Amino acid sequence: MSIRLRLDKPWRPLTAEEIARLPGQLGIYQVADAAGTLLYIGQAGARAPFGLRSELQRELAERGPDHKFRVEVNQQYRTRWFELLMVHQADHGGLPPDNAKNPPPNLGRLSPS
Repeated sequence: MSIRLRLDKPWRPLTAEEIARLPGQLGIYQVADAAGTLLYIGQAGARAPFGLRSELQRELAERGPDHKFRVEVNQQYRTRWFELLMVHQADHGGLPPDNAKNPPPNLGRLSPS
């Protein structure tokens, strides 16, 4: 059994209708522009009243239409968030643009294959 480090679920349009279908659970998410360029990797933690749904409603309000998202329900959201950031950094030489504006402290390094 192989472990998947990268989030490879299909992209969904960042719309109120799509967000309403999300569970109110903890997890991580990615936001991309209309062209599919990854802009941000986020987490929906214990402080988000309705988990992923709340965080993506906020993303929609801040970013507006013409964006995409994908999610992963995960109770270990903080660990998985760090992991996805480290994988992106290893694959692309840096963090996604919106994460680079406020990088998490002490982010380690991964060498994924």
